[in-house]
Amino acid sequence: MNNALNNMEKILDHQICGFHQYILTSPVHLNYVSCNLCAMLGIQQNELLNDRTDLYAKMVHPADLEKYLDFIQNIILKEQALTGEYRLIKKDGTVIWVRDTVTPGRLDDGTLIGHSVLTDITDMKNRNTDLVFLNETVPCGILRYTCEKQPRITYINSKMLEILRFPEAKEGEIDYLEMYKSNIFLMIPMEERRRFSKYLNRVFSADAPIAGDMTLLCCDGYRAHVFGWVTKCVNEHGEAEFQSVCMDITERYQARKANENKRYLRALTDVYDKIFEFNFDAGTVKCLYCEETSYFKRFENIAMQIEDALEKWLIASVNIEQQDIVRYFFRDYCQKRLDGIDGRPPQVIYKARSTNNSIRQYTGIFIKVDESVSLYCCRETKETGNSAALKEENNQLKEKMRNLVTKFSDGIAAFEVTAKGLVKPLYATENVCEFFGYTEEEWLPLMECFTPLESFVAYSEVPYEKYMELLRAGEAEFAYFDYQSEKECKIKAICSEKEPNTNFSRYVMLYSVDGGLEPDRSTLAEKRTVSIRTFGYFDVFVGDTPIAFRNKKSKELFALLVDRKGGYVTSEEAVSFLWEDEPANTLTLSRYRKVALRLKSTLEEYGISGIVEAVDGKRRIVMDKVECDLYNYLSGKEEYSQLFKGSYLTNYSWGETTLGELMNDER
Repeated sequence: MNNALNNMEKILDHQICGFHQYILTSPVHLNYVSCNLCAMLGIQQNELLNDRTDLYAKMVHPADLEKYLDFIQNIILKEQALTGEYRLIKKDGTVIWVRDTVTPGRLDDGTLIGHSVLTDITDMKNRNTDLVFLNETVPCGILRYTCEKQPRITYINSKMLEILRFPEAKEGEIDYLEMYKSNIFLMIPMEERRRFSKYLNRVFSADAPIAGDMTLLCCDGYRAHVFGWVTKCVNEHGEAEFQSVCMDITERYQARKANENKRYLRALTDVYDKIFEFNFDAGTVKCLYCEETSYFKRFENIAMQIEDALEKWLIASVNIEQQDIVRYFFRDYCQKRLDGIDGRPPQVIYKARSTNNSIRQYTGIFIKVDESVSLYCCRETKETGNSAALKEENNQLKEKMRNLVTKFSDGIAAFEVTAKGLVKPLYATENVCEFFGYTEEEWLPLMECFTPLESFVAYSEVPYEKYMELLRAGEAEFAYFDYQSEKECKIKAICSEKEPNTNFSRYVMLYSVDGGLEPDRSTLAEKRTVSIRTFGYFDVFVGDTPIAFRNKKSKELFALLVDRKGGYVTSEEAVSFLWEDEPANTLTLSRYRKVALRLKSTLEEYGISGIVEAVDGKRRIVMDKVECDLYNYLSGKEEYSQLFKGSYLTNYSWGETTLGELMNDER
């Protein structure tokens, strides 16, 4: 253990300008200093450690002492990493500038400590020489860029140039570096740009670093994978900039991806007879898996040119009448690499010669792994045979359903569920659609394909585990809020086998739309004081009773109204916050109206509907009808000045804008 500590000290002494550790309890003092810090200040290590009056603070320039003490105090109060710049007077009287980054932590006994990384920035204040040298020698890519909508690169070190594979610009050729410098988003793949923008907005508003992995688009089209940090800093002109420090993890990423693909492949082999890998960057296809007796077994793991291999396979195996259909299917996918319709993988059904030379029907799909690799998976499927009989069976089923609905005035639905948890609705009345959180327009495509149960019930307020309980036990009872009657209803669901010894089940769901359950208000406090907590996790209380929101989105909508501080929120604005990646359209607005109704119902259940006001589709919170820690803090009253501890609406990422404002508040 001691050897490990000694090694760590040696590393710290060689990698950074200075490192020390504060004990951030009164009196503040040091309990560790690195050798290079002592060398930088011209003082002995034991002098700093043995002085309980904090000799280090005495070395701070008198003009900067107040700023330094405020810096340390802010770390103690906020318990978050902060960076400050100040001057130190060395033992020989020389004045130097330092940048001090202190990260708080706690010892095993709970004592608050601060890990300080100190950098001498004296020359940087004049020419930035030392920083450039450091940036060019560390084994990390470093970027500095402006805080604009289209950020411009102001500095890039040699390691970053290496990661991005920039060639040396030759006369008459395109200078890719200058292109990238003009807009940093050129090095971010299209599918990653939204996430990267969110990172930058979060760093800028909260003034706190963010770490994570990211894919970078190199100038030659190669995709590099990095892990790094984005921080907000100030340049020598006093202007805010972003700085990214990253490490190249491409090899590690590729190895991890390969292991994931192996596990994925093993899972696919349980479903499909044959699996082929299409590598569009290389223009090759190879068989990854097939049965021992298959024609393709001798070509397993051998890469072949796509066009040549496809044509040979079509001529040798696929029915001559269907060869053009299959050929166009593969060519279309190879050219466009689309995800299919409504998120479903592209699919083709064809007849081909099997291993024993008999003609069989096959179904094949493309599954996209990434932008350059897709898997083609196929299996033998049984022909539907008498399609007219199948159609007649479905018509009879629908007629029976209609009769039941007429007779009992109940909602009703029938589904087919596979053993692997794929579900397809056969018939449903409108109120059943609403139970699952869909409009009729959204419901219709679901009746044309099998969907994973977890995805199918994603918009429902009933947990996924409850549906699994239904499939296991054969029956279950749910609570459901009917939006037309605005009442709580009970649902009885029964699940039964369609046919014995098959992989399909049919289950029927019935529920009353006439009655309703009255909310139980017996446990609520007589005094209906509404208390709202925003600092930390968002929660709402009526008296001492926390409100149990049945739907996450309705709780988030209420949090948004609180954050707006009495201002009206339009439907379109709400959609942009609740579903960040989806535009405001007919479907999302319909989904939002359901969320708003759920919020209204919850507030009515607790007898506090008057705290939210709705006018022409816009909603706002009535501030004088609630007690809120945010509103109390913003009032400026002395008794509320300590409420904010550095966190706000932790549940929701969009709350970071207000968090940034609170962090910059100098009250």
